[in-house]
Amino acid sequence: MERRTLGTNGLQVSAQGLGCMGMSDFYGPLDDAESMATLARALEQGVTFFDTAEMYGPYKNEELLGRFIAGKRDKVEVATKFGIVRDPANPQRRMFDGKPENVRRSIEGSLKRLGTDYVDLYYLHRVDPATPIEDTVGAMAQLVKEGKVRHLGLSEAGPETLARAVKVHPIAALQTEYSLWTRDPEDGVLAACRQHGTGFVAYSPLGRGFLTGQIKRFEDLAQDDYRRFSPRFQGENFQKNLDLVARIESIAKEKGVTPGQLALAWVKAQGEDIVTIPGTKRRKYLDENLGAEAVTLTADDLKRIDAAAPKGAAEGLRYPAAVMGAIAK
Repeated sequence: MERRTLGTNGLQVSAQGLGCMGMSDFYGPLDDAESMATLARALEQGVTFFDTAEMYGPYKNEELLGRFIAGKRDKVEVATKFGIVRDPANPQRRMFDGKPENVRRSIEGSLKRLGTDYVDLYYLHRVDPATPIEDTVGAMAQLVKEGKVRHLGLSEAGPETLARAVKVHPIAALQTEYSLWTRDPEDGVLAACRQHGTGFVAYSPLGRGFLTGQIKRFEDLAQDDYRRFSPRFQGENFQKNLDLVARIESIAKEKGVTPGQLALAWVKAQGEDIVTIPGTKRRKYLDENLGAEAVTLTADDLKRIDAAAPKGAAEGLRYPAAVMGAIAK
């Protein structure tokens, strides 16, 4: 597995990490035994970068990952996130909290659940509009001084926020959705990361599984699957996005790879400062995703893929409108 460096302070991680969210939340039935087996397979295959957050579950995903890394802490890089607070009475209702006191409270909880005394990468999950980013990052920087956190990150933050944050402390990574059907980072975020020496972590590089070609009918999604509420999976958008996937499938077939592997290879090819964290809770999908590491895309391949899935080709917002409105500039 190739290693890549995030940020200027030398955080080295596997070029393909593993998003652990779906093991505990959002994507249908759970199976902790299979999730643990998937984590083990990932590490065996050279995946060392594992991504979680306190709000996944909530808390359950950090606990799951904590059980896995016990006795293996020196072999992995752990990234977790704070700043989204779920209402216990209504888990669908979420609030943002970037206040310094919550930074402290959150890291103590995460360290306990993960069973470790430090995390390699600590993200602000969403920017709190009521708290200056300088105050939040300042409190996060104190955790670096204390050795509880090694590197800082931001999730779903824009160029303006990043520019303010790096004046307080180096930001090793900015995490945002990026794939063949979500190319928003090309509108300034990637350029800002490169300007400030910040690495980029692409979550949902498979378009929440849609780009694998495995999802053919809305009805096949579990009743509690988050994607049932995603605009891109609704009504006419669903069929139009299937047409986009069909074009990707055609190119993938010619190259003798799966559409998911092609999609992952495309994201990785967008820069050596980009790391992908496709999420899965099953070994068979993990193995397929890891096959993308052997896919080489020529300049002609990239041109054809760009023509098949041009920027803005996906139909529908990537999140419901209210959630999109919470993404910082």
